[in-house]
Amino acid sequence: MMRQKKVAIVTGASQGMGEGIVKAFRARGYGVVATSRSIQPSADPDLVTVAGDIGDPDTGKHVIAAALDRFGRIDTLVNNAGIFIGKAFTEYTEEDYRLKLKTNLDGFFFTTQQVIPVMLKQGSGHVVQITASTAEFASSRSPAFLAMLTKGGMNSATKSMAIEFATRGIRVNAVAPGVIRTPMHDPSLVEKLAAFHPMNKLGEVEDIVRAVLYLEDAAFSTGEILHVDGGLIAGR
Repeated sequence: MMRQKKVAIVTGASQGMGEGIVKAFRARGYGVVATSRSIQPSADPDLVTVAGDIGDPDTGKHVIAAALDRFGRIDTLVNNAGIFIGKAFTEYTEEDYRLKLKTNLDGFFFTTQQVIPVMLKQGSGHVVQITASTAEFASSRSPAFLAMLTKGGMNSATKSMAIEFATRGIRVNAVAPGVIRTPMHDPSLVEKLAAFHPMNKLGEVEDIVRAVLYLEDAAFSTGEILHVDGGLIAGR
């Protein structure tokens, strides 16, 4: 019976949106493999944790191996791991650049590249990226060059993969959040961050969880960039 259980992999899973997505898939009865640098072991037999740097290609290999070893299949990959470094373009350091690309792009690329052959063999699968509306909406008040470079690249890659695998049983989508209330953000900045959105409030983790689950169920949707951003993508 365990071999028939649906299985999801979630990166960046120890807190915030990743933690919420893990809980949602477990509530649906999925087996889950969760990974982050700081994730702790779980007593839940259907929740496997893998501690590691997702920017390291070996971490992706270990995560895929853990999923196949425990559950025998992989139905969904949620590429959630990511960091934000907001600076003026000329103030970015080489370290900022390398760290951002390693976490946001290397982690996405190497883990997804490992999981696609598994899904092709199964004849089905779903890959979801958590990107950002800032990747498509430049603001003079909030410079975000590296976010646009990495998360914008993920949006484009999502569409590319959606077309490449459209007739082979694999759907590829993305959720593009605005600013979400997570431990990443300083609570003292809530009012300022809320004003960034036309709805004048922050998004909640549950908003992103619902979006991921919607795409999981939307069998006729692929190549979709689903904006969950308080109206930011519509304009200011």
